[in-house]
Amino acid sequence: MNSYNRLAKSSVIFAIGNIGSKLIYILLVPLYTYHLSTAQYGTVDLITTTLSLLIPIFTLSIFDAVLRFALDNSYDTKLILVQGLTITIIGFLISLLMYPIFILVFPFDQYIVYLYILLFFQSINNTLLQFVRAIGKVKLFAGSSLISAFVVLICNLIFIVILDWNIKGFLISLIFSYIISCLLLFILGRMHNYWSTNFFDTKIIKEMLFYSVPLIPNAIMWWVMGASDRYIISYMMGIGANGMYAVATKLPSILNILNSVFIQAWQVAAIEEGSSKEKSQFYSNVFNVFSIGILILTSILIIFLKLILKIFVSPDYFEVWRYVPFLFLGVVFSSFSSFYGANYIAMKNTKGVFKTSIFGAVFNIIANIILVPYMGINGAAISTMLSFLLMWILRVFDTRDFVKIKINKKRFIFTIFIILTQIAILYINLNMEYIIQTLLFIVLLLINRKDVHIILIKVIILVKTKLLKKI
Repeated sequence: MNSYNRLAKSSVIFAIGNIGSKLIYILLVPLYTYHLSTAQYGTVDLITTTLSLLIPIFTLSIFDAVLRFALDNSYDTKLILVQGLTITIIGFLISLLMYPIFILVFPFDQYIVYLYILLFFQSINNTLLQFVRAIGKVKLFAGSSLISAFVVLICNLIFIVILDWNIKGFLISLIFSYIISCLLLFILGRMHNYWSTNFFDTKIIKEMLFYSVPLIPNAIMWWVMGASDRYIISYMMGIGANGMYAVATKLPSILNILNSVFIQAWQVAAIEEGSSKEKSQFYSNVFNVFSIGILILTSILIIFLKLILKIFVSPDYFEVWRYVPFLFLGVVFSSFSSFYGANYIAMKNTKGVFKTSIFGAVFNIIANIILVPYMGINGAAISTMLSFLLMWILRVFDTRDFVKIKINKKRFIFTIFIILTQIAILYINLNMEYIIQTLLFIVLLLINRKDVHIILIKVIILVKTKLLKKI
């Protein structure tokens, strides 16, 4: 099986789990908008946002090292798993010492216990997920995400809709989902076969931490660009405004489905092809198809943005459409940055990841401070978009030393111009809005017809292959 087919097959498997789980989370948004106030939704968003910051800090991003080292045949996978779990547990114990500080710093002190429980189980879950992914059990990797989302759905219906536990119901649902996921990964992944009594191998831990520790600042920088705006909005405009912004970020998560599905497969493919002489051509071909795919999906979502929000959210939240378009582009440039970030991972050059991330993060904070007071919530959305654009451009130039990805600049710029025109039409609010948007989308398809043809052919081949196996 060649590199392209392996990448496509892995993407399909990841898609099954990710698309299903992400769709469930998206479909839960109407439930939240009807059963949680903007202030309540703003609070749960701050808690989950804070969690995404704490996990890489207290686990030392060891789950990233688990993926990279378990893929390397020169290491014993048993030792990799156990060292990863050891560091994760030690990190959690250290976090307990920070309890007095957490109470003072975080604006949700009555929910700190829930934060700690989530921190523990999500950290363990992350390590196990990356391990089963590395050892080739991608179906389990994808399936556990899907089942976890179903658990959240069922628990939300019980705890939020029926019992009306609002914020507590949301957090307890997440806790149950991570516990179930950990149990599934342990049992179905046969973790006992990969167990070792050597809980602290100094040599391997040093190598893993040398790889993962530079990724901590990178994770913090990504948090700053993708999540710090929640704190800035809450501070400058109130926690209710953050609730509106939190809902606005949910629709772009549809784009994140494509992004996360592909990037999970791409990281493995990039590592496998990292030493190939033809890697530049391979990386170029893949990026061009991937970028067009995500831009086409962005164009479609812009066309139906207002219609989707009218159907799926309560009237109190409809105005969030004004903040979504630039968040769409933020996800687009974020996905491009992730693609180039895999190049650093393949070359074990994690310092390069941090170097480019810090520029984007600093720019994001400055832009938020300047734009939010004048543009409100949209200032945060534009800041996020521009910071990810900057990071991607920096990575394009920074990775040229070990891989040269060729992009059709004229076609790419024209495609972005069409999408910006679609966004402008949204704000102008024309009578023939849907017709004009559709015509622009057709032009976008015609400009990128070669890559669209490649995508369609790959999909058809994969579908045929699956059907023939079934027959």
